[in-house]
Amino acid sequence: MAREIGRACETIGFLVVRGHGVPQGLIADTRAAARELFALPLAEKEAVPRVAPAFNRGYGRVAGESLGRSLGVEAPNDYKESFSIGPPRVPDDAYHTAPDAFPHFAPNRWPARPPRLRPLLETYYEAMERLADDLMRGFALALGLDEGHFVPFIDRHCSSVRLIHYPQQDTPPADGQLRAGAHTDYGSLTVVCTEDVPGGLQVRTTSDGWVDVVPPADGLVVNIGDLMACWTNDRWVSTLHRVANPPPDVRGASTDRVSIVFFHQPNYDARIECLPGCSGPGRPARHAPTTSGAHRLAKLGRANQGPSAR
Repeated sequence: MAREIGRACETIGFLVVRGHGVPQGLIADTRAAARELFALPLAEKEAVPRVAPAFNRGYGRVAGESLGRSLGVEAPNDYKESFSIGPPRVPDDAYHTAPDAFPHFAPNRWPARPPRLRPLLETYYEAMERLADDLMRGFALALGLDEGHFVPFIDRHCSSVRLIHYPQQDTPPADGQLRAGAHTDYGSLTVVCTEDVPGGLQVRTTSDGWVDVVPPADGLVVNIGDLMACWTNDRWVSTLHRVANPPPDVRGASTDRVSIVFFHQPNYDARIECLPGCSGPGRPARHAPTTSGAHRLAKLGRANQGPSAR
């Protein structure tokens, strides 16, 4: 299994996991609660707004951010809305309350409705924590490291779950506007649970251009992020991906999509630098050392600033 993980991460940076232990009933109930949330009037959703670029909590309205701009290029805002939470339970200790801990451990913001959203999302978050721990152990083995190598970097992680709603497009999007612009993810890995409807996740390959990701009925899509690419000196690929618009011939049909996305982010003070065995003669380290928190905040800031698309 570790060899298969390594092969996928070296070639495309995306893989599908089955036997993941996340109950299908939990996934279905969480998605249903997300649909209830996004069906609420805008004023009710905006009662718990995302109040600043780095404050990845609460509701973000349609065209409120541009993932394409996280790469430092100009791009229209995305045709999506979202609701985000961070760790459900944060210890009241020096590490989690230090000045540098904010906003990585900022309090979650919850809407009044639907009432079942909070217990479902907190349970889903905890299931993702367990899965991410398993995946990071598999990653370590795939890299020839001790199975627990990454544990000290992720034992106080500041990950997030984001519910994303890509609305039905009854009118054409703005010029160049996508459901989510081309970007790479910020952290160590991402776990995506999505739906098979027109206008979905696409991955950029070196030879075939943009390739559709077909959501597995009983599996979850996993991709690695920037920090894993930094750790491995680009031996593993943080692949460019996007969410495409529905084809024009189905626009106006039932093409809305809800995705549940877990962004695994190492401890905010985790030092990210080239791993042993990933550099050497003729292969110097390509990335300056950074910290998990600094990289995340820089990318969030770029994604949430700039002109808005109509």
